[in-house]
Amino acid sequence: MADPGALLVTGGTGFVGSHFARMAAEAGREVIALDDLSGGAPARLPAGVEVVVGDIADRPLVRGILERRRVGAIAHFAGKIQVGESVRDPALYFDVNVARTLTLLELARDAGVRAWLFSSTAAVYGRPERVPIPESSPLAPVNPYGATKLSIELALDAWGGAYGLRWCALRYFNAAGAHPDGTLRESHEPETHLIPLAIDAGLGTRPAIQVFGADYETPDGTCIRDYIHVQDLATAHLAALARLEAGETLGPINLGTGRGYSVQEVIDTAARVIGRPVPHAFVARRAGDPPRLVADPAAAMRALGWQPACSDLGAILEDALRSRRA
Repeated sequence: MADPGALLVTGGTGFVGSHFARMAAEAGREVIALDDLSGGAPARLPAGVEVVVGDIADRPLVRGILERRRVGAIAHFAGKIQVGESVRDPALYFDVNVARTLTLLELARDAGVRAWLFSSTAAVYGRPERVPIPESSPLAPVNPYGATKLSIELALDAWGGAYGLRWCALRYFNAAGAHPDGTLRESHEPETHLIPLAIDAGLGTRPAIQVFGADYETPDGTCIRDYIHVQDLATAHLAALARLEAGETLGPINLGTGRGYSVQEVIDTAARVIGRPVPHAFVARRAGDPPRLVADPAAAMRALGWQPACSDLGAILEDALRSRRA
């Protein structure tokens, strides 16, 4: 097989990006992690990964990386990810997630990059008509965050048709967990994800967590989500990258487990893993939260030969706890 060139991982010191960058480097890939460090403390990556601090829309910087390192593929994780913030400040989200990504796509096209992995989201489905959710479900995001991700999926499809870009948009459900050795973890600023908030509340390092709504049409009244271990996400990305570099375009693919857990179940499991109660309080529903988001992962299993191997909720929480004690 011909040399695939270097791999540029944008957002490469963030939560999911760092796990993928490390796994790709351990698989023998030459990896450059580009990150503006706006999302929180940067992850500790292996010495072999080159970390470049900068913006994806910095044309001279990105052009230099693409040409100097002969980048053959981009895994694009950089972007804003908070649903509530996207509702309050959609201009920020369309700037960072759409405008700047289009600049990166333009630079990649000019440099001859032919493979593109995109970190997308289940938020493109909005309030789904059926659960588990297949990729064929209507795309109707209910918040600007989901709309920005869908915008880039549409751009990738257009780039594929016009410029021959091979692409895959991996629609995550709820990324969670941590590296098993505890060295890579969620470290967003501010932190909005349930599992790290629940663990920190149980450890006494944060106040009681807020549960947004207890009156949904679910068995215990709290929202249900499909949690997937970040290591399983990284494995799926590697499998997708191999298919792209072999000449295929995959399009959108769900990454989830097909099993949903309610907010209350997560809190109860966190309490069991920690060995003490997790303080929490019920508050009003949050705008833009669908009651139930669970993946149909059949396409990922079929197209990538992939199975989630470590996404049991207890295992996710144990790894997350270990990382927060490391």
